[in-house]
Amino acid sequence: MHKKGKYLSTKEPLELLHMDLMGPMQTESLGGKRYIFVCVDDFSRFTWTYFLREKSETFDKFKMLCTKLQNEMNSNIRSIKRIRSDHGREFENASFESYCDSLSISHEFSALRTPQQNGVVERKNRVLQEMA
Repeated sequence: MHKKGKYLSTKEPLELLHMDLMGPMQTESLGGKRYIFVCVDDFSRFTWTYFLREKSETFDKFKMLCTKLQNEMNSNIRSIKRIRSDHGREFENASFESYCDSLSISHEFSALRTPQQNGVVERKNRVLQEMA
């Protein structure tokens, strides 16, 4: 039997953010939301969740999160270095790419049809669904 080890690939907050979009959910919220944008910091496992009506809102929420984090972390001069997501069209498009380039954020993609490669956020999705 192998010992379970705790391994973190990052050394500080915001070095790597895992992102995913859950949905559409079977039941719409009272506000008409059917999608959940989930973002997890690899170092701290702190999680941000945003409820969306449409997939197309993902980019705007990501920009809002980047601005919020930049303002909060400004005193420490930390910024997002890398993000990891699947190949969903909400993440893989020209707007997303140009925005990440403008902030010098490296965008990594998991291999097609392998959600286990983005396991951090996939496990968080499962926890959120079970809580709901």
